[in-house]
Amino acid sequence: MNGPMLNAYPDSIGGTLKDILNMLEMPEFDQTFASFYILPSLFHTDLDRGFSVIDYGLNEQLATEEDLERLRALGISLKLDFILNHASVLSKEFQDIIRNGEASEYKDFFINWNTFWEGCGEMGPDGWIIPEERYTKHMFFRKPGLPILMVRFPDGTEVPYWNTFYQEVIYRKVDEQDLMSAGGMQYPTAQKLAELINRQTDEGILPKNMDFTGFESWRDDCVSFLESNRRYLGQMDLNIRSPLVWEHYERTLRRLAEYGADIVRLDAFAYAPKEPGEKNFLNEPGTWELLEKVQNLAERYQVSLLPEIHAGYGEKIYEILAKKGYMTYDFFLPGLMIYAIEHQSGDVLVRWAKELVEKQIRVVNMLGCHDGIPLLDLKGFLPEEEILELIDVIVSRGGYVKNLHGQKNVYYQVNATYYSALGEDDKKMLFARAVQIFMPGKPQVWYLDLFAGKNDYAAVERAGAGGHKEINRTNLSLDQIRERLSAEVVKEQLRLLSFRNTSKAFGFDAKLTIEQEGSIVTFIWENQGTRAVLAADFADASYKVSEETIE
Repeated sequence: MNGPMLNAYPDSIGGTLKDILNMLEMPEFDQTFASFYILPSLFHTDLDRGFSVIDYGLNEQLATEEDLERLRALGISLKLDFILNHASVLSKEFQDIIRNGEASEYKDFFINWNTFWEGCGEMGPDGWIIPEERYTKHMFFRKPGLPILMVRFPDGTEVPYWNTFYQEVIYRKVDEQDLMSAGGMQYPTAQKLAELINRQTDEGILPKNMDFTGFESWRDDCVSFLESNRRYLGQMDLNIRSPLVWEHYERTLRRLAEYGADIVRLDAFAYAPKEPGEKNFLNEPGTWELLEKVQNLAERYQVSLLPEIHAGYGEKIYEILAKKGYMTYDFFLPGLMIYAIEHQSGDVLVRWAKELVEKQIRVVNMLGCHDGIPLLDLKGFLPEEEILELIDVIVSRGGYVKNLHGQKNVYYQVNATYYSALGEDDKKMLFARAVQIFMPGKPQVWYLDLFAGKNDYAAVERAGAGGHKEINRTNLSLDQIRERLSAEVVKEQLRLLSFRNTSKAFGFDAKLTIEQEGSIVTFIWENQGTRAVLAADFADASYKVSEETIE
């Protein structure tokens, strides 16, 4: 369970999971990976490259049950995602609400904003309750304004639902026949009015604000038609007070276990518990109560949970999770590794590694990943000015800063490939990988790092607004993989990963000793009569790996 883990989308290499399996069956990958974290576009999803789940059936364009069986035959275990906080508006539950309104059995499956805030504020002019400031002062909303999506019920009423993440309301264009059926108008009138409406739709004008000059008598019928036929995209927050949500949770965990998952990553789970007056992210004790209930379900299906939380070092959330018996993400290592290499000193890594060992914290560590390089997490470990300097270094190498509401000091990560963040230096990339596999934890390897992927600016441009993450998500063909396998930076990473996967010296229960002399840090792992040693010189990014049998 402690061996290296590949991390990729099911279409990251070749275009399907079958192609990734073809890669893993190449002799160069023999005994390289113990696990594979497949990102959730594996499932039936629509947005956010998989993190907006319609249902947990397999995406028939990308993967089959046979592919998963083939993965198991390779002896590679699975890590899969479970998104606790939200589901797609295209889920059967939300679509049932749109069709049936108050009569839907799922109307409480998601969070009705007005029901949630009843008694905590005043009804505003737009049809939703505006909570009193004392109830929201501890809340952090990820986008400007209140996190609401107005949903039109079949009877024409508008109901606000809680929507933390993405939303889009789409008004489709109309034709003459639409308007004739909506208002009983003559064809020539419908033709001219359709042109007027479609021109304003293209300009992003909402139906209620459209200009109907010359067609005033048809206004109400047309607005009603447009609103009743609007469509939605987005991720709607689940109501964890609903028994149906808990049935959904158990059903999902059972299905993931049937796919062969032995680790389930809980994405965005800390947003799920909500109470008036409390934080809407990581509130206490709600977060831990939710996690305990999900853990009880997971135990039925023998899967280990990996809660995903980004929080500053000073908050010690990683430590709380460890004390509760969970593995946690080492979101500190990516930034600390770059910091250590740039400063030619292993001091920060030694300090962090020794804390993990002394406090017996089990982590999944990483360099790059599908998201950005996390730097928020370093608050409290490094001084603020040094974090900002680190951001500037990566940005100077082509990275993009992610922030919320334009404030870099509120939440930040940098979007870049790890290879580019290291200045596209093969020696530094290999050094970082060597140190990673000797750090405490289970090493997770982003596929693009393995192949020394560079920042993909063309992909960012193609993605448009909000497409900054595509800089580190370049899909590779099998021909590109074969070509890159000849590069020393790739071959040496594979040798290191194979060593890490096959050596008996490593493990969550193995002994790790860390020695430091000047710029040289020595990691010594001992287990099952085997000793593995890394001597890493941070002054020149050189290293030596050795292994021996011990009495």
